[in-house]
Amino acid sequence: MHVDAVLFDLGGTLIKTSEIPHVMKKILKEHGIERSIKEISQARIAAEKELDFRDLARLLDEFWVQWNVRILNNLQAKTKIEKLARFIATHWWDYSHVTLFPDAEDILLLLKKKNVKMGVITNGLQSDVDQILPKIGLQNFFDIVVVIDTLRKMKPEKEVFHYALQELKTQLTHVIYIGDEIEADYKGARNAGLTTYLIDRESKVNEEGVNTISSLHDLCKLKIVE
Repeated sequence: MHVDAVLFDLGGTLIKTSEIPHVMKKILKEHGIERSIKEISQARIAAEKELDFRDLARLLDEFWVQWNVRILNNLQAKTKIEKLARFIATHWWDYSHVTLFPDAEDILLLLKKKNVKMGVITNGLQSDVDQILPKIGLQNFFDIVVVIDTLRKMKPEKEVFHYALQELKTQLTHVIYIGDEIEADYKGARNAGLTTYLIDRESKVNEEGVNTISSLHDLCKLKIVE
């Protein structure tokens, strides 16, 4: 297969970040609120039962403020809930450790060396990407970055993937997409007509008919990148 471009998901595919309860615990402690990881995890689970993540496309950053408000209420935090919720939404990435997976670093450098176009399609917000990419030294690295804000749409909607192809001016048959979630990434990209691989570093996926790779280095074994 001749490859002109490789599109990646971001979180779980190229980068790993601190676990949510640990980030929340760190922020709360700084604001004088002591809660255990277990308490925060339970508060988060309860909050997410009341929210629909598809609303991210409509509410954008305000979604995370509402998410934080619900968690803080569930934790019975004695503070100005709205103010702290906005602080958490704005400063989240100041408290979260972000690193590139080692195989991601290797393959991105190889693709760049070979002048293969690269892009990111993420169900994150522009405000997230603006803080994450500089943390890992990849600001201005990709040929295209598609976030929720771009079209007010989210993976697995076909339009998100097709938009990236249009912007890259690349034929569908010459592009591959790699992500770590079956529904949003694998099925979304496949339904949009892209050659797709699911990155499964921990060998957790048993679903038949899914093209999995255990490392981004496998792109070399598949002769997608040589």
